[in-house]
Amino acid sequence: MMDDKRLTRRSFLKGSMVIGGAVVLSSQIPTLTKALASASRAVLADLPRRETLYLSGMQWGPIAGWNPYSSNNNNAITVNQAANAIVTVFETPYVFNLLTGEQMPLLADGAYTWNAEQTEITFQIKAAAKWRDGTSVTAEDVAYTWATNLQYGTDVGGRYAEYIEDITAVDTHTVLVKAKLDEENQAINPLQVAAYLSDNYVIQKAWTQTLEARSGGDADAFKNDAALDFVSSGPYTSYFDNDEILILVRDDEYWGQDASMWGKLPMPKYLAHVIYADDETTLAAFKAGQVDVSPLFISNVQDLWLVDKLPIATYMPDAPYGICASLPSAFYNTNSYGLDNATIRKAIAMAVDYNAIIANSMANQSPTFTQVPRSVMNPMPYEQALYDQEAVKDLQWAGGDIDGAKALLDAAGIVDTDSDGYREYNGQKLTYNAVCPNGWVDWMGAAAEIALAGQAIGIDIQDSYPEWADYMNVFTDGTQTEYDIFMAWTSGAGPANPWGRVRWLMSSEWHGMQGNWNGNWGGYVNPAIDDIIKAIPNETDPVALKQLYTDATQIYLTDVPSFAVMYRPEQFYTVNETVWTNYPKEGDGTDIPPLVLIFGYGIAALYRLTLQPLEMFIPMVQKN
Repeated sequence: MMDDKRLTRRSFLKGSMVIGGAVVLSSQIPTLTKALASASRAVLADLPRRETLYLSGMQWGPIAGWNPYSSNNNNAITVNQAANAIVTVFETPYVFNLLTGEQMPLLADGAYTWNAEQTEITFQIKAAAKWRDGTSVTAEDVAYTWATNLQYGTDVGGRYAEYIEDITAVDTHTVLVKAKLDEENQAINPLQVAAYLSDNYVIQKAWTQTLEARSGGDADAFKNDAALDFVSSGPYTSYFDNDEILILVRDDEYWGQDASMWGKLPMPKYLAHVIYADDETTLAAFKAGQVDVSPLFISNVQDLWLVDKLPIATYMPDAPYGICASLPSAFYNTNSYGLDNATIRKAIAMAVDYNAIIANSMANQSPTFTQVPRSVMNPMPYEQALYDQEAVKDLQWAGGDIDGAKALLDAAGIVDTDSDGYREYNGQKLTYNAVCPNGWVDWMGAAAEIALAGQAIGIDIQDSYPEWADYMNVFTDGTQTEYDIFMAWTSGAGPANPWGRVRWLMSSEWHGMQGNWNGNWGGYVNPAIDDIIKAIPNETDPVALKQLYTDATQIYLTDVPSFAVMYRPEQFYTVNETVWTNYPKEGDGTDIPPLVLIFGYGIAALYRLTLQPLEMFIPMVQKN
């Protein structure tokens, strides 16, 4: 066997943090070069600490705008339209709850309803819902928002134009959403139609028309407008921002204090995000109680309360500490020699030591594949209930099965015929690379373990770590031959999942595509899974739906076009209770998800926060 120091198992998390969802080495993060400017310090000094919730780890650099039609605001606590949309300033009809899989009414009054053919959705807008200028939120606002997204080619319009035919106002408060139909007069995808309602904002028609007039009908000007005069419906609005701070202030006239919604205002008057220079500085501020809620990955997070005795907590008191909803995965390039063979793919996947990845790359902040057996599902109970676990039990593997992987290869005649220590397939030595971006330390740990597994079963796999700028151009090219086994992400929790994840992992619709950011990067093609992907969205019989998901799981675990290397939280979630307490915790009976209190139904936490008693708060501040 080849002696390569790169194959030595390493503890990849020492001195590392997370930026943009991936762990990065501290040595790659610039150090803080200056203190806050006097203007920023003055603003912070004016914020009452016991009225301000400090967030961190999301805003890197000054904001570009407040435009809800734009995808280039860099406004991390205000504008984000996705499965767990940020609803601090702009609001959606519904909000997604990743704990339960439900879409909870926000601007909407009650649940939405499908017609008998499942081609149209109807829902009501709450009579109490108001814009900040005091006018009512109406069905016409909903309809005009959709028409505008189409007209100006926004990202939202681009994502949903394939699925939604039209959105109209039936009357002042009644909205009708018509799905696009296929040749059989079925909705092309009811799941995506429903997802629109919790993923995307309702924007005021009158303000939109002001923006249109200002941009003269030019789409780029429309989307690039900073929208400083925005009109919104949410509980917060802009207060102050520069290149060091972003602050929102509560609207004390917010309509949501009506009994038909929250019945009160959110507890913090201000939401503030200091733009720290790096993750190390952010972590120091968090430990000192200057940050209340952190989405940063913190290795050995339990030491903060067990060793350092800090008033810091996670959603769960013990590992994995949070709720995992996504499945970072290693994709096989089926264009690489031998990787078009499912036996070789499965053998490598069986041999990988996932427990080592979880321990070294995730500091055990992930359930193991023994605790949550692998499938196309994330660990959430409502997803796990969607497939027959007993039916696929014999196909699942927990990892580290060197003997089983060797036996699988031996039985297929894939053996070492020239005694060099490596197996051949049809006379050719099996040699591959396992690739991920340099500095993405959790993924690097996975790539190293894949390489170790290959060496252990007689397949020459070497780990490789190109820079992200190079990596992204290669793995998104459907014709590339440079990477054999490479890391990528999968979708987490959302109203269109797990269907969306099955599509992401196996759909052939992106086969051979260049610039593919959609999924199935290895080029796997199977007409049977394409039929399942097409059938799932329109299946309303729970028994038949469970069979479809079971079939999808069987195909995935048999053909192994990719394999999850860990379960990962939708967001890392750690709180400092120096000032505020009563954060969402496992078993508290609220079903409020462990998000950063501004995403999806996570915003419900802002309405139940309580302040630490003053006699406790003062000694903590003095200590810090």
